[in-house]
Amino acid sequence: MNTERKEFIEQFQNRTKKLAIDVILFSKLLPKTEEATIMKRQLLRSATSVAANYRAACRARSSAEFHSKISIVIEEADETLFWLELLEESGTTSRETASHLMKEATEILSVMAKARKNTTR
Repeated sequence: MNTERKEFIEQFQNRTKKLAIDVILFSKLLPKTEEATIMKRQLLRSATSVAANYRAACRARSSAEFHSKISIVIEEADETLFWLELLEESGTTSRETASHLMKEATEILSVMAKARKNTTR
């Protein structure tokens, strides 16, 4: 594996972990209502899954396994976006508060979709 690829993988592992940590910190700011608690749990699950499954994809033993794990990362990043949109559109949080998380989840989703497209199964 070349140095450039290694660096990208390490940086992207850090980036997906940072998204998970930022979502954890964001979730602490949400109101303590029943609705917010339900959406918060779902958001926490999907955002932390992005990081965990990207890390697993980096350890894939085959192209098929990599493709499968990256597909999960894409699904979870999209779900993270969904919960952030729902939190905003329901008035539970403001667009300003969630915008940096939405931007990061969108960028991760885009990069992973391109990676999956460039991978043979």
